[in-house]
Amino acid sequence: MYIAMNRFKVATGAEADFENVWRSRDSSLSQVPGFIEFRLLRGKANAEEGYTLFSSHTLWQSEEDFQNWTKSENFRAAHRNAGEHKVMYKGPPVFEGFNVVDGI
Repeated sequence: MYIAMNRFKVATGAEADFENVWRSRDSSLSQVPGFIEFRLLRGKANAEEGYTLFSSHTLWQSEEDFQNWTKSENFRAAHRNAGEHKVMYKGPPVFEGFNVVDGI
């Protein structure tokens, strides 16, 4: 299995708008081969730096399935309007990918 995560620093005050963007987007992930699960995680606020940390978390059968999705029309459609929301972010998202260690 493979876990793909993007970390987002969301500007203080934009948290509800950010969550609504995710609620309303049509990702079509359930139709993608190898997709298992999606979660949006909300972390703690960093008042000093003016953001709340969020992470999108997807679980895939394999890294290959995830990579295939990133090259698909479903991926392009899901991210088509991402640039419209830049004002919500304190910097670009940070991607992290992990292969699950079997048997542990």
